[in-house]
Amino acid sequence: MKEIIGKDETGAPVHRITLRREGMRAAVLSHGAILQDLRIAGHERSLVLGYSDLQGYLSDQNYFGAMVGRVANRIGGGLALLDGQSLQLDRNLPDGHHLHGGSEGSGRRNWRVVDHSETHVTLEDTLPDGHMGYPGNLTVQVHFSLLEGQTLSVDITAQCDALTLCNFAHHSYFNLGYAETITGHSLEVAADSYVAVSAAGIPTGELRRVTGTAFDFRAGRRLMSGERYDHNLCLADQRRGLQKVASLCCPEGRTQLEISTTEAGLQIYTGHGIKAAYDGMDRVRYGPFSGIALEPQGWPDAPNHADFPSVTLAVGETYHQKSTFRFVHPAR
Repeated sequence: MKEIIGKDETGAPVHRITLRREGMRAAVLSHGAILQDLRIAGHERSLVLGYSDLQGYLSDQNYFGAMVGRVANRIGGGLALLDGQSLQLDRNLPDGHHLHGGSEGSGRRNWRVVDHSETHVTLEDTLPDGHMGYPGNLTVQVHFSLLEGQTLSVDITAQCDALTLCNFAHHSYFNLGYAETITGHSLEVAADSYVAVSAAGIPTGELRRVTGTAFDFRAGRRLMSGERYDHNLCLADQRRGLQKVASLCCPEGRTQLEISTTEAGLQIYTGHGIKAAYDGMDRVRYGPFSGIALEPQGWPDAPNHADFPSVTLAVGETYHQKSTFRFVHPAR
């Protein structure tokens, strides 16, 4: 079902598309290509953080459910190397760094609805040459679909008419339980190393082994109260075929999430900086640690580290990321 739920800052209509399949329901907004709501039979609350109305998103600084880009995550000082040239990108963080494609990145734009059905929707946006400092007219599509087995598929493709940088990320926060925070959730990630960062979250260029550290989630472990992460766990040294990389389970053990992706990295952010001035879904007011963001993507600040997996997109090439989010509810 497609409906208009309001207008963005330019006066353009914002659409919501509701998808349904086998007891699973998702709501996707054209604004930011946002996943607003996601539910499965047997679980009373939304599995993702989202606002109940459009106004929350127009004021949001948390990127709830947004499709962020054209380059997700941080780029130090807003400076990025591309083919030997230095690009000055929009510096939208207080400390002068670049985050999620800039202040008007894809997560804050109103996408076009290309097509939709009861089980899928395709959205498209064109980021113009020079937008937020990036070269080339880049056209990106995201295809949300509900698959068999309580699975949400997020498929992203992009092409550009000039050499550019491209690294999109779906930025949903998950809370699979009924508590106010994600404390007690069990997280498992198939990563042997992580990207070391400065106090500002900018990669130092060093990769560190997770063995013997708080970043070792290979065997799965519970998140403790106040435990903070905003780091990229290294899944591979390049994009590859779709593989299961992570799982999340709520404290009650009734609902589980399995994540598969083609991407080389998984950014984990425990939501400790969440500030929400508007009510969320199910009349919940979100705060620190209300959800955990698990974001398949390339490694952060990649343009400035020659040994990181490249996020360069050449003319004639197609960027293609695929991630799936499969939910298991043993009580069903």
